[in-house]
Amino acid sequence: MYYTQTVKDMFKLPPDDFNKDIEEVAGQILQKKYSGTIDKDSGVIVKVYNVREISDGMIYPGDPSTHHEVQFDMLSYLPYVDEIVIGEVSEIAEFGAFVRIGPIDGLVHVSQITNDFLSFDKKTQQFASKRSGRSLKKGDVVYAKISTVSMKNSVRDSKIALTMKPDGLGKPEWVAEGDRAKRRGEKGSGGSRR
Repeated sequence: MYYTQTVKDMFKLPPDDFNKDIEEVAGQILQKKYSGTIDKDSGVIVKVYNVREISDGMIYPGDPSTHHEVQFDMLSYLPYVDEIVIGEVSEIAEFGAFVRIGPIDGLVHVSQITNDFLSFDKKTQQFASKRSGRSLKKGDVVYAKISTVSMKNSVRDSKIALTMKPDGLGKPEWVAEGDRAKRRGEKGSGGSRR
């Protein structure tokens, strides 16, 4: 889930940037400092924006930079167990598919892709089912549910497990197939009315 929050912090303005727009420089410095980092309460920091309320600079002995208090907003992403997400398959491996959900990838293990038996085709780099004809490859858009979340100190070390097995998940065409099958089943089991 995405969140916005207002943050107060300090930043250091180097002398080479004294003649530049301070809000623009502050935004660049803060974006570099925070973007892609993980905060245990906020999740992955996606963007710093709306830089404002920059204080007058303070100078410390031996440091030619000015130090400023600043207020700004941050957009962050914090995944939750049982959250339904939409993402794009970013990589396929023999053991499963990596799905890009916002600023981080989650893994759908091969056993969690579908209830069908899937084979991995090394040549085409995709999973395929002979029974249903379903396939999954890089670039496919999917609906998935977050099964487990383990946020660490970096995006690279964080782990998110996903599943696409429950009804209503997987590729959009799989969801549509399931909906059509349910409607056919409801029509066929209706019985007679008087």
